[in-house]
Amino acid sequence: MAIHLDLEEQEQLDQLKHVWSRWGTLITAVVTVIALGFAAWNLYNFWDRRQAAQSAVLYDEVERAVQAGDASRAQRAFDDLRDRFGRTVYAQQAGLAAAKVLLDKGNADGAKAALTWVADKGRDDGLKAVAKLRTASILLDAKSYDEALKQLDTAMPVAFAPLAADRKGDILARQGKSADAVAAYTTAWKGLDAQSEYRQLVEIKLNALGVDPRASAEKQATS
Repeated sequence: MAIHLDLEEQEQLDQLKHVWSRWGTLITAVVTVIALGFAAWNLYNFWDRRQAAQSAVLYDEVERAVQAGDASRAQRAFDDLRDRFGRTVYAQQAGLAAAKVLLDKGNADGAKAALTWVADKGRDDGLKAVAKLRTASILLDAKSYDEALKQLDTAMPVAFAPLAADRKGDILARQGKSADAVAAYTTAWKGLDAQSEYRQLVEIKLNALGVDPRASAEKQATS
């Protein structure tokens, strides 16, 4: 029995040697690639967490500056965050926050520059949409109507479509294009939640233009 087992073990060993001689280099290469990939993944996660932690510190600085109403300090903190950690969501959020205080302090150009960076360089589609909507408002106040409309003609997440339509209605109404404004406001009204205060505001705008969206909706439903 011992001899039988020894011969069997020897046969298995010979088979293993044969397989290793044929595939050993490939197996070693595959194992090495997997190990390197795992190490790279861990290194990336460490780097990503460190980036997030450092950018969070700078974002806190932007927030403190905004709360203090210090536009210059907010601008400096945002610039630092943008230059060092521009790929993070914190940088986008800081751009929106800095733009608000800059606009409050009368620096419309600075606010627009911060919002433009968020819209062009940001990675979060929701924050990019917010930046475009706010830029459109600044341009509307500056009577740059065509430029304002361009901000709203770009692709946006579905959730922001009614807001973009409402803002477009504001611009068209300011231009005296009542029919186009009604169409835009109606799109916004239909896209907003029936119980939201925002929808009520859009309804007031439609009423001011001589349109009752509720009556129109009921008529369409009946027909």
